[in-house]
Amino acid sequence: MSILFPALRLCARQELTLTVRSRATQLFAVVFAALALAVAASGYILSGGSGVQDFARTATSLAQLVVLLVPMMALLVGTAAFSPDRGAAELLFSQPVSRSTVLWGKLLGLFQALVAAQAFGFGASGLVIFSQSGSEGVTGFLILVAGSAALTAVFLGLAAAIAGAGRRRSRTLAAALTVWFVAVILFDLAALGAASMLRSGPASRLLILSALANPVDAVRIGTLLGIQGTTAFGAASLALLRFTGGPVGASLYIVVSLSLWASIPPLVAGYRLNRADI
Repeated sequence: MSILFPALRLCARQELTLTVRSRATQLFAVVFAALALAVAASGYILSGGSGVQDFARTATSLAQLVVLLVPMMALLVGTAAFSPDRGAAELLFSQPVSRSTVLWGKLLGLFQALVAAQAFGFGASGLVIFSQSGSEGVTGFLILVAGSAALTAVFLGLAAAIAGAGRRRSRTLAAALTVWFVAVILFDLAALGAASMLRSGPASRLLILSALANPVDAVRIGTLLGIQGTTAFGAASLALLRFTGGPVGASLYIVVSLSLWASIPPLVAGYRLNRADI
């Protein structure tokens, strides 16, 4: 145990340094900040006013942007990190450190780098909002920041599980983009389409399951629940609230769902990595 944690910190620090220096991460930070600022300023403009939206309005508008961009970036950066060139992989795993330590260290470093990039965007927009509109609704904004970090952890774990060991990078990238498309776009359409063909009871159960089974939906519902309560909810969210007995129960179920999504894929990745011939 005395060797494990220094080795874990070393792997995490190395991955953090490499990811922060990556132009893709730097570009993501700048683009995310620009989009966050644009969202903060666009709400009143579209309604014929001027100025900057408050924290609650900005967080509500930003939620959809977060669930689109953050999973994609986590999958792309994660699959690139976990699918190194053959020679680099052999050199890395020949070191006197367990493969599981390397895996968790890389996950931690990637998570820190991507959360820092998001924090740059959230922080820039937050400073502008605070200077123009005050601190009203800041709690909802912070809930969105936490949800963004949770999505990052979930999809980095999925990237590690997808990459495995020894697979061609092109196939890994294609699989990652497929996972993003299914989770962010196709899943909701399929769930709503299936529910529309069922009776009320089975349809509600299907919508509840879909809201908890998909981490993107779980973060979206949890964020809107924290920002606007139940006023902005759709059919799946309202069914979940009825099943869980209210916002507190729904929040607990969402936390459990995200915790499972954040922990099981890395365990699968570790199992595959330990069995791989590298």
